[in-house]
Amino acid sequence: MALSRVSRAELKDTVDPHTVVASDTVYEGFIWDVQRDEFRMGDEDSTLKRDFITHPGAVSIVALDEQDRVLLINQYRHPVGMRMWEIPAGLLDVDGEPPHTAAQRELAEEADMTADDWHVLVDFHNSPGSSSEANRIFLARGLHEVPEAERHERDGEEAEIIVRFADLDDTVAAALSGQINSPAAVLGILAAHAARAQDWTSLRPVDSPWPGHLNFR
Repeated sequence: MALSRVSRAELKDTVDPHTVVASDTVYEGFIWDVQRDEFRMGDEDSTLKRDFITHPGAVSIVALDEQDRVLLINQYRHPVGMRMWEIPAGLLDVDGEPPHTAAQRELAEEADMTADDWHVLVDFHNSPGSSSEANRIFLARGLHEVPEAERHERDGEEAEIIVRFADLDDTVAAALSGQINSPAAVLGILAAHAARAQDWTSLRPVDSPWPGHLNFR
């Protein structure tokens, strides 16, 4: 079978909401809920039912210093029972807060850092078959430490965060060898490596459209 080629212009996810005939919250959690939708595909008379996690969305940050070192945090993740090397990240759970402002806040809270230069690096959905979570990864450069007296007091899992720098090339090798598994870290690291190879020409402005985020359309 001969398959037609998709052009560069056609390689674009599109917003295409289907007709929802019923919707219920079947579980209310501490951070996110589980929603059950009954919806119709096209002109079909029959309907489908799907349960999925409703999620406010999240931002992540590849913070890169002048030596091309990535700022990583090591944090315990209870669902998988692992301490994982990750990039700073957080939920979009403050009403009216723009994504890039949330990213700046999270970088300061989780890693005690600010940055002069911000761009959108890459967007992704964690698990579009089971969750509405959209994640935007920013590239932050021109790093500065937050003065000690102004640092955020971390609690919960964040109280045990360890912050370190690692060479970008080493983090790429760790991602490809399976040594690190955080989806935002793996994708952000590989995207930063690819963007650097293109002399950063693929970077987007911090307020670029984000149609994949249901609350940001």
